[in-house]
Amino acid sequence: MSWMAWTWPTVLIFVAIFSSIALLTLIEIKYPGGAERLGVLKLVTTRGDRLFLGILGSVYIFLAWLGFFGQPLWVPLGLAILWFIFCFRKI
Repeated sequence: MSWMAWTWPTVLIFVAIFSSIALLTLIEIKYPGGAERLGVLKLVTTRGDRLFLGILGSVYIFLAWLGFFGQPLWVPLGLAILWFIFCFRKI
């Protein structure tokens, strides 16, 4: 008996999240300091903050799309990728 349907897309999402956290850990070890900067939201953020905001925003993009339009999910995938790019460059 399992509590969650582990499909390949689900596994890939979790692998991507944990891999990005591991990558940020390695970057922080090599270049300590967190690369703090002041972005368009007028918040001082680090790489980890921007990753968190990117993941959180992507989840909301997908949930909103599913709530309003349903499937397919190619459009919210593109929006989520653009959101990540915006987060890491401007926030």
